[in-house]
Amino acid sequence: MNNTLFPVFLKTDTAKFLIVGGGNVGIEKTETLLRNNSEVSITLVGTHIKPTLWEIAQSHSNVRLVERAFEPNDLENIDYAIIATNDAQINSHIRVLANAIKIKVNAADQPELCDFYLGSVVSKGHLKIAISTNGKSPVLARRFREYFEETIPNNINESIEALNAFRNHHQGDFKEKLTDLNAITKGLTIQKNKKPSQKCKKIVFQIALVFMIFFIGFGLSNFITPSDLINQLKSIPNDFFFKNVHDLFY
Repeated sequence: MNNTLFPVFLKTDTAKFLIVGGGNVGIEKTETLLRNNSEVSITLVGTHIKPTLWEIAQSHSNVRLVERAFEPNDLENIDYAIIATNDAQINSHIRVLANAIKIKVNAADQPELCDFYLGSVVSKGHLKIAISTNGKSPVLARRFREYFEETIPNNINESIEALNAFRNHHQGDFKEKLTDLNAITKGLTIQKNKKPSQKCKKIVFQIALVFMIFFIGFGLSNFITPSDLINQLKSIPNDFFFKNVHDLFY
C-alpha cells in the first residue's frame, strides 16, 4: 500500500473529541490529547472506567466521563471520535455511525477503521513534529519521538522566537524574507558526504543555534541591517559547523 497520508495540525481549541473505552488505551488517548492541549474538550464513554481516568477528570474540568455502554447519541456535537474498546465489532459499528454523520474516526490497533492516526508527537515550545509509520509500527514511531526529544535542545523556542521577530521586522517582500531566512538557518543542515557521530550532530545543532541567535540579535538592533546580517552569516565557513567540531571527537 502506498503511503498516502497528508500530515495536518489540528487547532484543538474548539474541537470536541469523543473517546469510547475506559481502559488502558482510553487512558493513553486521553493523555495524548491533553499533552497537546490541556484544555481540549473530551467526552469519554466506557462500561468500566479505570481509576486513572477519574483522577485525570478531577484535575481537568474539560474531561467528562460517562460510565455506561456507548449510545449513538454520544456522537452528537462531536468533531472527532477515538474508539478504544477491545471489541472489534463494536468498534466497526461506531465507525459506521460516525462516518454517516461526517465524523472522522481513529480506532486503536485497527488501521483499516481509521480516518486519521494519532502519531507520536515531539513538542518543544512552538516546535511540534508529528511522526507516523502509516499505522504499521507505533513502537517505531515512539522510538523516533524519543530520539528527537533527546536530540533537539530544550531552548529551541528561543531560536524560533528570534526567527519570528526577524521575519516580522524584515522590510523586504516574501521572496527576500525567504532568501534571508534560508541563509540564516543554512548552518542547521548536514552537508553531504559528512558523517558526524550522533553526539557531534547534537553539538553542531546547538552551536548553530547559538550563532543564529547572536547574529539575529544584532540584526534586530539599529546598528546592523538585514543585508549586513546575511553577509556576516555567509562569512562563516560551512566547515566551522562540521569539520572543526567533528575533529574534536576523532
